[in-house]
Amino acid sequence: MMKKFFSIYIYTTIITIALLALWFYITNFTGWLSPIIFPSPEIVVMAFFKALIELFQGFVSSMKLLVPSFVLALILGIGGGLFFGLHPKSRKILTPFFNAFSPLPLTLFIPYAIALLPTFELASIFILFLAAFWPIFLGTIQGVLLVDNHFWDNAKTIGLQQKDLILKVIIPASSPFILSGTGTALNLSFLILMTAEMFGAKSGMGYFIQFYTDFTQYDYVLAGLIFNSIVILLVMFTFEKIKKRILFWTNLKNEAN
Repeated sequence: MMKKFFSIYIYTTIITIALLALWFYITNFTGWLSPIIFPSPEIVVMAFFKALIELFQGFVSSMKLLVPSFVLALILGIGGGLFFGLHPKSRKILTPFFNAFSPLPLTLFIPYAIALLPTFELASIFILFLAAFWPIFLGTIQGVLLVDNHFWDNAKTIGLQQKDLILKVIIPASSPFILSGTGTALNLSFLILMTAEMFGAKSGMGYFIQFYTDFTQYDYVLAGLIFNSIVILLVMFTFEKIKKRILFWTNLKNEAN
């Protein structure tokens, strides 16, 4: 297992070690950087393990916001995308609204979410839902529209009903675009999650960083950044593995083996 990992990520490992060595050298043997803002790696490692329980508590708090909003975005994004992809008249009427609202910065909705929803948690879930919804929704529509004609012809030939047509033909054929939108939604959701928690939460992965930034404890700030990066890396790596498994029939080539 480890041998396979290093055979795939040998250059990634070398670059990581080189960057850590450079960080160690600059912070311990030069006076180029402020030791307060740029503590040495060993100090950050100590802070990381001291704060490990707090970091995991923040992770749990963040997932309580991210998971329900993302699941809801998946359900409504894929369901809505299938509906509008299969109904050209409805799509034509509402496409101008999709094009108008989907590019809007999510920060514009934050004051309204806070004003209209009773708690910060619900406001955060709403904003995270919006962040994840649009890429999945639009990706699903695009996938449906680009289903190859021979799939439709074959479905008509064998007389597939609407339910079987959607489950056995349209969704599998659209899955590359649906999963591409889902990957974009995951990245954007983490970005919005961290931003929201840094400015309004009382717990969470982003809150941890903001809290220790306010107290100029940058060893803990860097520990939080490293922890958050590891979490995001593991989530995206897992997603890519799932994506590759689902899209095995496309001979998809990506770096997650």
